[in-house]
Amino acid sequence: MKWVTWENIGVDRMGCAWLIQRFIDPQAEFFFIPSAQVSLPEDCEPFDIPGARLSHRHNHCTFHAILSDYHLDDPILHRIAGIIDEADVAQTVKVEPAAPGLDMLCRGIRLISGDDHTAIEHGRLIYEALHAHMSFSRRTHPHLRTGASVGTM
Repeated sequence: MKWVTWENIGVDRMGCAWLIQRFIDPQAEFFFIPSAQVSLPEDCEPFDIPGARLSHRHNHCTFHAILSDYHLDDPILHRIAGIIDEADVAQTVKVEPAAPGLDMLCRGIRLISGDDHTAIEHGRLIYEALHAHMSFSRRTHPHLRTGASVGTM
């Protein structure tokens, strides 16, 4: 399937691309358009573009919308969505200590990547590592809230 979003991806769009390829559409093809472009390609599923089916809802990032629409119930994915929320959407309460670091890493990835496709490839490792760490933490320390950090490993 073809997916389209705005160019110059950041923390939410980078996370969404990882989520789409990892859990929804392993053969996903991504296309990027300028944010000023009004018309969207008809043969693509738009995401993280205002007015699209898969976009910010009720003060939550697009990652949340994709989890909801595709019925992905993994608690670790929902925790990642919370981290992306804090990094991408203005929050009145800060509870995810990883959010500023994730945002900084994604901004850095965008700066060192020649284009958005390369940024997705580089960002995939960050999101895969975050998911792996949270999965490991959940298995080894089930008394902690879902995916909470356990310090050094």
